[in-house]
Amino acid sequence: MKCKRIVVSGRVQGVGFREFVRREVAALGGLAGYVKNLKGGSVEVVVSGEDEKIKQLAERCRRGPLLASISSVSVEDFEFDEDYDSFCVR
Repeated sequence: MKCKRIVVSGRVQGVGFREFVRREVAALGGLAGYVKNLKGGSVEVVVSGEDEKIKQLAERCRRGPLLASISSVSVEDFEFDEDYDSFCVR
């Protein structure tokens, strides 16, 4: 099990990006964590699960929903400060 923090920048707030991530996580299955808006206009995804599924999620974040315009995606190792057994939108 891996844990990663994915930060997506660009036009990602107000375009359904968090709901897009929630749907992609549900489609991949077996991932836990959260997605939330950050001050400054980025979106943060903190996710744990199989490394390959996290990589697939990061790739899907690079595309985003139709109305989004992605300028950058960063992926870094992360340690949860609490245990998650599901995925939620904050």
